[in-house]
Amino acid sequence: MKISSRPCHAMLLGAMLMAGSARNALAQSDSSTGSSRISFPAAWRSGATRSAEPRSTGSYWQGLAFGFGVSLFAHETAHIVSSMAMGFHPHVGLDHGRPTIFSGIDSQRYPHKQFIFSAAGLTTQAIINEAILDVPHSRGGTIERGILAGGIATTLFYITVGRNGSVSDISFMARTSSLSKTQLSLIFGGVSAIHALRIARNPSYDHFFVRPTENGLTVGLRY
Repeated sequence: MKISSRPCHAMLLGAMLMAGSARNALAQSDSSTGSSRISFPAAWRSGATRSAEPRSTGSYWQGLAFGFGVSLFAHETAHIVSSMAMGFHPHVGLDHGRPTIFSGIDSQRYPHKQFIFSAAGLTTQAIINEAILDVPHSRGGTIERGILAGGIATTLFYITVGRNGSVSDISFMARTSSLSKTQLSLIFGGVSAIHALRIARNPSYDHFFVRPTENGLTVGLRY
């Protein structure tokens, strides 16, 4: 039996996270457009958000998407490297028509090694997020925000709708260890919850995933 990761589902959850995480913003109503606007924070006048020109919107989301992709790439790379480090030969195949990374490990003969392979992706993303939140540096860039969101969204997927999949990381970890799916979900979910709380309490990450426009930051719907 083998394991795979499904970044496509994580991307969907990431989009949902991006759409709903502007709860810390201070909004004022724009009666003419039916949208809510937030004044542009001075601390964001750097990088992709330095300019109030419309083109900054595209740069912002490009940076965010790039960071999200980096996190997913790290997840998949960790699976491959862990298998190769243990002397196996991972490969890409199809699971119900979807591209999947297979470990090349016989989980019946080597359950512990299969567990390491299965845990490598989420563990790597958690370590990256922890490093971003701990290592002193200039915080709050769009790529950094995308990386943080990628780790949290991928974990959220695997501990909810993705935890019972036939090739789910959480499912395989439960099969190859003494831990249950619930215990594994609490472990990985708890780490991501702590990261999310730290992000919410850090002023450098204010207005997490709101869209810059020429007049500020837009949250809500237009009609």
